[in-house]
Amino acid sequence: MAAAIRNSVRFLLNHAPVTLADVRPADTLLDFLRLSRRLTGTKEGCAEGDCGACTVLVGRLLDGRLKYESVNACIRFVASLDGCHVVTVEALSAPGGPLHPVQQAMVDHHGSQCGFCTPGFVMSLYGLWMEKPKPSVAEIEKALQGNLCRCTGYAAIIRAAEAISSIGERDRDPLVAERAAITEKLSALKDGCRVVVEGDGGRVVLPGSLDDFAALYAAEPKATIVAGSTDVGLWVTKFMRDISPVVHIGHLDELRRITVDERGVTLGAGVSYTEALPAVTRHFPELTELWNRIGGEQVRNMGTVGGNIANGSPIGDTPPALIALSATLTLRRGDERRTLPLESFFIEYGRQDRRPGEFVEAVTIPPRHPADRIAVYKISKRLEEDISAVCGALRVRVDSAGVIEEAVIAFGGMAGTPKRASHAEDALVGKRFEAQSFEAAAQALAEDYTPLTDWRASAQYRLMVAQNLVRRFHLEQDGAEPVRLDRTIPAAV
Repeated sequence: MAAAIRNSVRFLLNHAPVTLADVRPADTLLDFLRLSRRLTGTKEGCAEGDCGACTVLVGRLLDGRLKYESVNACIRFVASLDGCHVVTVEALSAPGGPLHPVQQAMVDHHGSQCGFCTPGFVMSLYGLWMEKPKPSVAEIEKALQGNLCRCTGYAAIIRAAEAISSIGERDRDPLVAERAAITEKLSALKDGCRVVVEGDGGRVVLPGSLDDFAALYAAEPKATIVAGSTDVGLWVTKFMRDISPVVHIGHLDELRRITVDERGVTLGAGVSYTEALPAVTRHFPELTELWNRIGGEQVRNMGTVGGNIANGSPIGDTPPALIALSATLTLRRGDERRTLPLESFFIEYGRQDRRPGEFVEAVTIPPRHPADRIAVYKISKRLEEDISAVCGALRVRVDSAGVIEEAVIAFGGMAGTPKRASHAEDALVGKRFEAQSFEAAAQALAEDYTPLTDWRASAQYRLMVAQNLVRRFHLEQDGAEPVRLDRTIPAAV
């Protein structure tokens, strides 16, 4: 049965409800706040989700639970906010009233100089305070990965973050004290309707359910699908592309499910990096560093694992690791589904094994073998919040006699797609786990890849780095025990 249709986008903005019947596909939250509502505390810095000056909080319901996350307003589309609660820096303190504890801490500890980036820092720290009233320095630094400051220096801001709970009580904050009331309001906005808004600027659609989306996309396969908008947002802000018609899917709870069972860890395509982190790193702790270096906190809150796969970028962070772990994809078109190995999804640059109207529904990582040795490496110009020049992942299975039974090696940034190193793998299988074997594998990479030179790295550098990562894997793993996890897999996580 087709979903009922509503012709407006509805959400809460600070303390007031908003209903918009004239949303255009390219309308960003940042422009809406500054130009339409004159909420100018939210700043535009980079317009690509990199600097954090535009940070706001967005609260959304998942299985009835309300969670607030920091997001980049510059690349978040207004239409995607249906059923959400947007909180800007203006909501923290009334005009002429006392400062919010987060703001007061920034003042007390001299966490601001020019002040342009300060509202973004305040909102990121506010989001952290909501989840962890007394965070560690490491947790503070992680929360601020997506916020750049050019003049203050981060030491003062970290001291301010540590002091917030000594200034105010989290449980008395409105986002905590009024959570039940806000949850009730957002629940009332989730009516299951298909949202369709059409005008001179194009057409925006939010399906009412996953089945509604499958039917809609099968009928209109040229529509632009937007999950987290961390990629499509830049199509608008940097390349001025016309993305109409747009179908938003970030609100579909069915695509945000995580299950852990005998098949392994299955992530719905709409699961964000932040949501995936506990399940992925519990079963594959070797992925922890990589996961925490994907963008900044705002990008990890918005970006989705399925989107990172579906866009087919040769430098996407997750595909090399997932290929090394023998992940599979579930693709869906209408009511039909098929499964294929992730490595087979990528055909060539800009081309994937995805038929018109077909979309990535889920990715499944099978359970690890007790003898697997796994490592993932990300090489980039900056340690944090940067795109990979080379991303490599290795999974090597060693028997009790020290002989390599299986080897899977995958790299991103070395070809037009994320790609396995079949010659290097062949150089390892059947050989002893020793330096000579891995040196042969390193040399074989020259047969597997012909990397390109671009502004991130030269071809020569990329090949040398990949070879050194293979050698590094041996040095790190030689004599080390493989990670042993409880093989009893729970039904859910």
